[in-house]
Amino acid sequence: MKILLILLTVLIGGRAEFDRTVHDFGTVSKDAGPQECRFTVTNVGDGPLTILSAISSCGCTNVRWTRTTLEKGEKGTIEATYSNEDGPYPFDKTVTVYLSDIRKPVVLHLRGVVK
Repeated sequence: MKILLILLTVLIGGRAEFDRTVHDFGTVSKDAGPQECRFTVTNVGDGPLTILSAISSCGCTNVRWTRTTLEKGEKGTIEATYSNEDGPYPFDKTVTVYLSDIRKPVVLHLRGVVK
């Protein structure tokens, strides 16, 4: 079986570029334990950029993010860990990311199916 991975960057407000806004875990076993993924954001604007906060949609997802200010061209990360303790069911958890000088938050999705 071949897996095709396509990375599409997403430009936000002319200041931030995300490597993607959706991470699909596919089908995972309930016994597989916590599932982790990482989103990368690049400052493509002229001034500094800060990830102000990243808020998960439920207590089953923990989030960590780069806390330092990103200068032009620098990259930061938002790392999410989905606990994968319930199931079986499909899931679509969100992480809402607030960035400096960008009015609308960015919504990241963690998707998959627990078997």
